[in-house]
Amino acid sequence: MPASPSTARALNDRLALRLMQQEGPLTAGQLKQLTGLSRPTVADLVERLTASGLIAVVGEAREQRRGPNARLYGIVADRAHLAALDVRTESVSVTVADLLGRVLAEASVPIGGGTGTGLAVERAVALVERTAEEAGARRLHTVGIGAPGLVDPVSGELRDTTGLPEWHRRLVAAVQARLPQARVIVENETNLAALAEQRAGAARDRDTFVLLWLGHGVGAAVVLDGALRRGASGGTGEIGFLPVPGTGTLPSATDCAGGFHSLAGAEAVLRLAREHGLRVPAAPPAAAGGAARGPLVAGLVRSAATAAAEGTGPAGAGPFLDALADGLALGAASVVAVLDPGCVVLGGEVGQAGGEQLAARVAERIRRMSPLPTEVRPGALGGGAVLRGALLTARDRAQEELFAPPGI
Repeated sequence: MPASPSTARALNDRLALRLMQQEGPLTAGQLKQLTGLSRPTVADLVERLTASGLIAVVGEAREQRRGPNARLYGIVADRAHLAALDVRTESVSVTVADLLGRVLAEASVPIGGGTGTGLAVERAVALVERTAEEAGARRLHTVGIGAPGLVDPVSGELRDTTGLPEWHRRLVAAVQARLPQARVIVENETNLAALAEQRAGAARDRDTFVLLWLGHGVGAAVVLDGALRRGASGGTGEIGFLPVPGTGTLPSATDCAGGFHSLAGAEAVLRLAREHGLRVPAAPPAAAGGAARGPLVAGLVRSAATAAAEGTGPAGAGPFLDALADGLALGAASVVAVLDPGCVVLGGEVGQAGGEQLAARVAERIRRMSPLPTEVRPGALGGGAVLRGALLTARDRAQEELFAPPGI
């Protein structure tokens, strides 16, 4: 059945908006060429979108003569403002952007382990409000939040997870209460990192891959045939609990000690560095916790990778990377055996810091353990992938709503 005139107009409008999002400002003639629509149809949709406030004249095309045909139409970027949050165990980072995803302001605040739940939530929410004010955003349309832990695939809410601070779960409700007009979306941090690496990082040419998150802790995100897989309870990728040899014990339902986390988490990397004679700076105080250990471990791995590549530095750099790759390959090979993703991205601060030196070592070990051809790549976005993914998710949701054909 052919679409009704109103439905056809709405679909044409959305197509034009998507093209302006991808290509930037376009003239009516360029829209005609890219959409295949007639000149009168393009003129009508330009008039509708301009009247709705979604697009405006932003300049003139140089190759055109001056006049109506030279007008460049672009999306009105400040039609909606977005916020993205990266919620770590003991810190929060915030980015505020326009509808096109251009960053207008960003900030972060540490939240120590001894901070009470109420005060921690207030600091985080106040940071969002201050950053939005600095960006000139009087109203946030959509807020994307990336957090560790499980997100219920049905309710979309952050589940109560042992080992994570209570303020994480309270934060989502508090943001929604203080910003009642905003759409608030929460997603697992590793899933957001995978989205960012696929859209703007190391996995841009892959529609099937696994991202192995390496930072203070470990995690995994699974993308199959272009779709992020969450599992029945939202727990796909909880690889820290994966039983592996070499830990001397087994993980439990409430503690990943003895699982893959014991071979690949920050404490394990620091231990390996000491065992191989590398100079390890004094561990941060307990109050700094994971917020400081991630960068510390990434710095050690980066220094070792540079030394191994250049043949300089401490003699233990290469053996340290070899030992780290041994542990990482155990978890990665298990995922490869089950999913056959063809590509594993070593993400997070540590994956990016290890670069090609660490990725090549992990790939070599997977080849010895698995008959399935698997490429291993270092992540391109590091720890910033979570915030980038949260912003992409917020932008997609806002554009989906604002660009949606009515009644379809």
